[in-house]
Amino acid sequence: QLQLVESGGGLVEPGGSLRLSCAAPRNIVSDNAMAWYRQAPGKQRALVAVIFSGGSTNYQDPVRGRFSISRDIAKNMVYLQMNSLKPEDTAVYYCNGLTNRLPWGQGTQVTVSS
Repeated sequence: QLQLVESGGGLVEPGGSLRLSCAAPRNIVSDNAMAWYRQAPGKQRALVAVIFSGGSTNYQDPVRGRFSISRDIAKNMVYLQMNSLKPEDTAVYYCNGLTNRLPWGQGTQVTVSS
C-alpha cells in the first residue's frame, strides 16, 4: 500500500525541540530523494529539507542549522529533528519524495507557542 504516515508533531514552546517521523512504503526511502515539507496557515506547501539517495542533505535557509533530516532505510523511515523551534515554524509537516511523489499523507501539526 503506497501510503506516507507522518507523526511526532505537537505543541512546543519557542526554543524547544521535536522529532518528526515518516513511515514510507517499502523501497521508497532507499530508492528516492526524500523530503520534508510544511504548510503554514494561509500559505502554500514549501520544501524544508531533503535527503538524497546517496545520503547527502540540503536545507532551506529558514531551518538550516536548526533542523536535521535523516533516514533509516531498513525501517523505511524518514526523520526530521527540529531544534530551537520558532513560532514561524508552526505548520503542518509532510514527507514525500523530492521528485517522485506519492499521494500526500495527512501530515503532522507542529505548533510553536508560549
